[in-house]
Amino acid sequence: MKLGFVRHGQTQWNLEGRLQGSSDIPLNASGRMQAAQAVQVLGAGQWDVIVSSPLDRARQTAQIIADGLGLELGPSYELLIERDYAQGEGMIEAEALERWPGKIGGGIEPLESVVDRGRRAISQIMADFPEKNVAVICHGTIIRYTLSDIAGYKLDTIRNGSVAVVGQDEHGVLRLELVNDQVPSVN
Repeated sequence: MKLGFVRHGQTQWNLEGRLQGSSDIPLNASGRMQAAQAVQVLGAGQWDVIVSSPLDRARQTAQIIADGLGLELGPSYELLIERDYAQGEGMIEAEALERWPGKIGGGIEPLESVVDRGRRAISQIMADFPEKNVAVICHGTIIRYTLSDIAGYKLDTIRNGSVAVVGQDEHGVLRLELVNDQVPSVN
């Protein structure tokens, strides 16, 4: 079993450097192109199911990928929604960091909560699709920090449209195999 995590394609808010958690911002033209390029990285014939966050930018990306791989779009999972930025939602990131250093405060969801949701989403997806290779289209923060938890070290920013792959070894242990379209180096 493999899980292929794809960060949704670019939105206008990504381009502007705005915090975008639960706001339902659609992909821009670059984002649609990034989603199509992710199909090439994922590779046809390697995936059985495409699932996503229910937010529009993730569902749009998932649909483009499903079409490119010749698969039907699967379900969405609420657990995969991006970090809740609360009072910081829609702010330029630098402004939010000035107001709440480390993005702690202002009602912003703690990273521990994001990782917990990410881990629960993985467990749910694995239970729903045992022995299947599942492409999971969601959001940068939940991918970065959940996969950092799995890898045991902090990953760099997850780029829009990039692919990260987690495999499961013979003992059921999850291992990071690819991040930002590259084999990860241990830091």
